[in-house]
Amino acid sequence: MELKEKMDRMVEELNAANYRYYVLDDPTMDDRDYDLKLRELEELEKDHPELARADSPTKRVGGEALSKFEKVTHPVPLNSLQDVFSMEELSDFVDRMLAADPNTVFSVEPKIDGLSVALEYENGQFVRGATRGDGDVGEDVTENLRTIHTIPMVLDNAPERLIVRGEVFMPKTSFRRLNRTQEEQGKPLFANPRNAAAGSLRQLDPKIAAKRGLDIYVFNVQLAEGKLFTTHGESLDFLKSLGFPTIPHKLLSKPNEISVEVTRIDAEREKLTCDIDGAVIKVNDLAQRERLGDTAKYPRWAVAYKYPPEIKETVVEDIVVQVGRTGVLTPKAVVSPVYLAGTTVTNATLHNQDFISQRDIRIGDTVKIRKAGEIIPEILEVVLSKRPENAVPYFLPDKCPICGAKTERDEDGAFLRCTGAECPAQLSRNIAHFVSRDAMDIDGLGSAIVDALIEKGYLKSPADIYYLTPEEVGSLWQKGDTAAKKLLAAIQDSKSRDVSRLIYALGIRQVGVKTGKVLATAFGSLDALEQASVEALTEVPDVGEVTAGFIADWFAQPQSRHLLERLRQAGVNFQSLRQVGDQRFAGVTFVLTGALSRFTREEATEQIENLGGKVSGSVSKKTKFVVVGENAGSKERKARELGIQILTEDEFLDMIRE
Repeated sequence: MELKEKMDRMVEELNAANYRYYVLDDPTMDDRDYDLKLRELEELEKDHPELARADSPTKRVGGEALSKFEKVTHPVPLNSLQDVFSMEELSDFVDRMLAADPNTVFSVEPKIDGLSVALEYENGQFVRGATRGDGDVGEDVTENLRTIHTIPMVLDNAPERLIVRGEVFMPKTSFRRLNRTQEEQGKPLFANPRNAAAGSLRQLDPKIAAKRGLDIYVFNVQLAEGKLFTTHGESLDFLKSLGFPTIPHKLLSKPNEISVEVTRIDAEREKLTCDIDGAVIKVNDLAQRERLGDTAKYPRWAVAYKYPPEIKETVVEDIVVQVGRTGVLTPKAVVSPVYLAGTTVTNATLHNQDFISQRDIRIGDTVKIRKAGEIIPEILEVVLSKRPENAVPYFLPDKCPICGAKTERDEDGAFLRCTGAECPAQLSRNIAHFVSRDAMDIDGLGSAIVDALIEKGYLKSPADIYYLTPEEVGSLWQKGDTAAKKLLAAIQDSKSRDVSRLIYALGIRQVGVKTGKVLATAFGSLDALEQASVEALTEVPDVGEVTAGFIADWFAQPQSRHLLERLRQAGVNFQSLRQVGDQRFAGVTFVLTGALSRFTREEATEQIENLGGKVSGSVSKKTKFVVVGENAGSKERKARELGIQILTEDEFLDMIRE
């Protein structure tokens, strides 16, 4: 009982700290103390899962990935509002309401540009969350909503059944951070916070949603069994008392006050933590709403005033190209300074060559520009009537502006990428890949250490790892620290790895772990692989023409040859350590499934590949054998349906020993 009480106290303390931090913006617990207590609670729940509470803050990091979203029928429809686009239309709405009841009071609220959801509670416990969908049927996104820290998991003094409506959004800071990560990883940027929020909330893996920093404002009571309200403002006060982050609002009754408030919200939206696209004006009295009723599509008692996007003209003074950590070339327009949506804009994203060509954007052009999602400046169109006579079409360079290596199109054709093996812009990422577990597996050379060595100028190429001196490595730790000695020993050990790991570590496009092993077996050494023609490469199983072209192009690059020569001089192994002998499983595909007790999946995979076989992650008609452990599940069922031979672990071992 003492342990249960301790865990309960920890849950309540951490949840209270969450509420103060995320909802009230008034933190009361030091970040480090919070992290340590959360980690301790995680360990206790791991050892005693029967004592874990449903509202534990550990649930915020995301659970198991889903295979699909289930449909949810909303008990109370999540209706949309009629839009108005001018002060005249807004005035007409207010006048109609006042004509029906001269004492009408209105609630004026910012219109959050996010994704509408319904949150359902039973006996104070959060049990379900669903997207709006078509208003009547949405999708169950409960596990993703659990990762939003501002949504309370347990309510005190709540009705037996409560359904509230809110708007999930991505704060501007989270949006910028997400796009920085996307850019570093060579992935397309999100156009605006709403798209990013919608994409995050619909991730099948809640762990991804948990990393996106989503938030919510609750703005309506859909259903509250046994609880009656007379006004909308009263219901918001009740929701706030339960711990929900509620939409900020003002109660106003005079037409001029309403127009002033709508204008004020527009003027101050740059200061808000989230993106908005308008203001909502709704009748406050709930009985009056009932009398007014609904049309076939919208309630008569509310409208959404949509703010027009601010668009201005400016001149493209230059186009500069940045190279990201993955080698992707990103063009950016340098424009004449223009004040737009609260800030002075001097740059605009151009995304890629297709974007530039479709809009025919040239240096010297006058363009119309706006802020996408009120954050990212983007060029809408060129004002052709103002184009200079000497303006010429712009094309991204065929050589990397950082290192001079050749650039080439990505597989999907959207982006240009630098092919330089020693490009400074890609150095941190290239080294992180080079030392990773499936590559050269250098323990202790994490991203922070790599970045520190790069900053000191000790690493300018992956090959420099093998030329680090004890003094250079030791400069990162206090004198006498054993970490430096361990790192140097790990670097030395990695020299003797099988060449298949080195092939993968080089980062050649479309050459993964399995392809590295196949190439090492086929050619026996890196030197032989370097000399192989495209025709010879395509004769290797699992290597098609495209991959063969990437391999040949990589070895033809001057930076690649320089990298290989320095690795060779450092004593890194270029030979295959695999003995090509018994190939009894050549052309045979295995699938491993369930909890294996006689060996690990890595050990079984290595045995199969050493005998010429291949291991797949899914069962298909090409599968020859399925090796099953305990709780094999769907893969075993599918194998039986397809008539594929199933092996126990003992039968598999007997097959290996034969």
